[in-house]
Amino acid sequence: MRFVYNHYLAERIQLYEETQKGTTFFKQNKSLTDLKKEYEWLQEPDKNALQYALRDLNQAYQNFFRRMKQGGPPGFPRFKSKKRSKKSYSTANNRAEIRIDGTRIRFPKLGFVKAKISRAIPDGYRIISATISQEPSGKYYASLLTDFEYDTPEIELNPDTALGLDYSSPHFYVDSNGVVSDMPHFYRIAEQKLAREQRKLSKMVKGSNNWYKQKRKVAIAYEKVRNQRRDWQHKLSTKLADEHDIICLEDINLQNMAQGLHLAKATNDNGFGQFREFLKYKMAWRGKMVVTIDKWFPSSKMCRHCGYVNSELTLGNRVWVCPSCGNEIDRDLNAAINIREAGLNLVYV
Repeated sequence: MRFVYNHYLAERIQLYEETQKGTTFFKQNKSLTDLKKEYEWLQEPDKNALQYALRDLNQAYQNFFRRMKQGGPPGFPRFKSKKRSKKSYSTANNRAEIRIDGTRIRFPKLGFVKAKISRAIPDGYRIISATISQEPSGKYYASLLTDFEYDTPEIELNPDTALGLDYSSPHFYVDSNGVVSDMPHFYRIAEQKLAREQRKLSKMVKGSNNWYKQKRKVAIAYEKVRNQRRDWQHKLSTKLADEHDIICLEDINLQNMAQGLHLAKATNDNGFGQFREFLKYKMAWRGKMVVTIDKWFPSSKMCRHCGYVNSELTLGNRVWVCPSCGNEIDRDLNAAINIREAGLNLVYV
């Protein structure tokens, strides 16, 4: 699959250099048929997987041209590396070749493979495709895309259960009820172990058997941190989605935040962007709502009592006194309440 992707990417680059004209699409069937005649070993893998590789390249080019039109960083497609790129491929479920049988999954050309099934596929769900990936730790995962009919429940949203969440780098978030969600800093906890394993790796001969063994140990340690963070966020997002009908968030750019203010490690350790995506789809499944507030809304600087905007407020001011009404204001709680009120105004006004 990597070969197919790189082959057609090189072909497109050469085509542009010769004609100065770009193309956003290759016909899959004819192109792949010709390529498989030239390289007979390409007939060994699943044909649908080869088509998906070409489809991914087409999508990468479409994204490239779209970003150019929008004036953003274009992000030209790059060649896939055997060492650095993620090891994965996708395939379609034609003629019901992909199916689960007890503790086994069947894939085209591979046949049945033993697996730990995390969740059974309910009756009436149709498998569309599968993505098989290998983690740096050596573990293989299969993600199945299914198609099913689902009627989103229509419920009457209760504004009394609305909740505002203000992102907090040291605490993950503070909500409008004054609850501080102290997320365990899994990376910080494991930082010394990670550093120790990395030091061992750096002292070994690159490419040796011991180097590969130690590299896998490092990957397993990082994978554990990632899984701990994901598990904690899934449990918390499910709890919030069950208890609240409306949740209001700020549309903050966490990527930019991680690049400045000396908050990179804390921001990446929190993974608040991932948590935000978990919350959105879980609320939507329940017929509930996530409201996103504009990132320029002065949630921290505006007094929730009188509406005064304190333009002199700095990041270090955690508690401040409103010059207009004289109330003492906790920065994070004040921001969470303002976010909730702004979100409710968007929904009901």
